[in-house]
Amino acid sequence: MSTTQPIRDRALLQDFKNYYLLHAPNPRNYTLIVIGLNTALRISDILHLTWNMVLKENGSFRTHILIKEQKTGKENRILINQEVKRVLGNYWNNTERELNDYIFQSSKSSPNPLSRCQAYRIIRKAAEEVGLEDVIRCHSLRKTFGYHAWKQGTPPALLMNIYNHSSYQITKHYLCIEQDDRDEVFGNIQL
Repeated sequence: MSTTQPIRDRALLQDFKNYYLLHAPNPRNYTLIVIGLNTALRISDILHLTWNMVLKENGSFRTHILIKEQKTGKENRILINQEVKRVLGNYWNNTERELNDYIFQSSKSSPNPLSRCQAYRIIRKAAEEVGLEDVIRCHSLRKTFGYHAWKQGTPPALLMNIYNHSSYQITKHYLCIEQDDRDEVFGNIQL
């Protein structure tokens, strides 16, 4: 079985991100992908987000998502960045939901959240439609966050902390550093 990959190519990443915005409009699916790419949360934690975890009673955004990770049981505090606020705001304004509802409700079994299988189908469909040939799964959103944060200069030790990983080896595996990344370092060094 192949390893889940991050989406490395910025143009393909933009196409993937915008698939449910421009090509097959679906605000829920678009929001799911944007949140996955911008929060580094596991899909199980994303699917269990509720509106009151991101919005206050008065409808304004909280500054952070406070979550107890399902897999690790560890608490995590994630800044809600401007992109996430924009997308969530648009989605909230165009849906009829209550603050205690799941953000990503199943359309078939409301008020339950989307299933992991359905989230996988949503992500795979976008990946296939934009021509991503790598192994793209739900975890690719989390890995893509880390890969691009690392490429922008975020120290691996900080990524290890963001991911709540117990070892640097796990974080290193997440980054999926390949030969082209190594070649870029050698090509750019001028000593």
